[in-house]
Amino acid sequence: MHDVRTVKTPSMPRLAAASLAGTAIEFYDFFVYGTAAALIFGPLFFPTFSPLAGTLAAFATFGVGFVARPLGSVLFGHIGDRRGRRPVLVLSLLLTGASTVAVGCVPTYDTIGVAAPLLLLVLRFLQGLGLGGEWGGAVLLTVEHAPVERRGLWSSFPQIGPAVGFVLANGVVLVLSATLTEAQFTTWGWRVPFWAAGALAVLGLWLRSSLPESPRFLEIGDHARVPLAEVVRDHWRLVLLTAGALAVGYAVFYAVTTWSLAYATERLGVSRTVMLACIMAAVVVKGALTPVAAMLGDRHGRRPMCLAGCAAAALWMCPMVALLSTGAPLPMFLGFLGALIAFVTMFAVIAAYLPELYEPRVRCTGAAVGYNLGGVLGGALTPIVATALAEQQSGRVPWGVGVYLTGIALLSLGCFALLPETRPVPVASVRPAMD
Repeated sequence: MHDVRTVKTPSMPRLAAASLAGTAIEFYDFFVYGTAAALIFGPLFFPTFSPLAGTLAAFATFGVGFVARPLGSVLFGHIGDRRGRRPVLVLSLLLTGASTVAVGCVPTYDTIGVAAPLLLLVLRFLQGLGLGGEWGGAVLLTVEHAPVERRGLWSSFPQIGPAVGFVLANGVVLVLSATLTEAQFTTWGWRVPFWAAGALAVLGLWLRSSLPESPRFLEIGDHARVPLAEVVRDHWRLVLLTAGALAVGYAVFYAVTTWSLAYATERLGVSRTVMLACIMAAVVVKGALTPVAAMLGDRHGRRPMCLAGCAAAALWMCPMVALLSTGAPLPMFLGFLGALIAFVTMFAVIAAYLPELYEPRVRCTGAAVGYNLGGVLGGALTPIVATALAEQQSGRVPWGVGVYLTGIALLSLGCFALLPETRPVPVASVRPAMD
């Protein structure tokens, strides 16, 4: 039996920093693919398609990563609930990093024909498999070390990782776009961000090598034999509700960061550099606001923050597409910023909220499966559906996209309304006088 008294507890800033760095690196891997899918994969890997069909096909390979994420959460969730949270962090980072570097080595359609998009599909699947395990391991290690009254704040640091990863991924692409000719970028420049993932993965493994196991995991005396079976049997309703609740976050984020990038560069003639700058600026603000929203969740509760974020998203989606359709940098930035503020109001508290909904013995599987199923509903389909809807409204504001996103926000609002509050109630009266 484990003796939790022998476990050395790290400082929370160090633990939070290691978790943030790891999620940033893994989401860098995931996002750099999305940027490449929006900008370059269509003509390189689907040259026999029309421009629209090529973009849709590239977004389809992008969506495969989301389909793989729930499978990754099952695989790594089993490891996390049976063997510990820490092994998940190492294995998921290795898988995602290796598959991302390999994407940068795939020959194009002109070189190996149909094998090129098929290889892309397989590697994107492996990326998603690794990322499906990353979130659960990083979040739980932080949540289960954090003091109860600051659980939302400390667990929000892994949630900053996606913003950092996105800025890194798009920053590299932005620099390459600004310094290389179009021919250079198309020939080899787009591969550089994928190759850089190898160095980042080594850095992440080094940062995580000394992290201790979660004390809450070590306290579990009877580990679940088949965690997924217990989750399906005892918590299936909770999994479906959390997946539906989180769908809006994924839909909003990938409408801003992936669909709008393709739409504005291809349909509105906005330069790649301007679009990347507008999106990155909004994502930076979102990342900075994440701990602020998390502290509000510690004070006022997880569920109220999620309901407020969903309502804001429902109200803002149509104005966002109207601002995007102007093609002007400032209105586009403001549209993206409003959408991502609504997003962060919800997702800053999710890292504390989801684990609190599940008992510790199946927490890694349950929280990660719900989180990643939401990605399938909101993230995998949104770039494809939005591209198709915008094509039907050629030359006009793509109101259909706004209506679609508003519908997802209302669905998620209903799901959050059916979930309970989980914020622990502080009991100040029993706290020792000298803490």
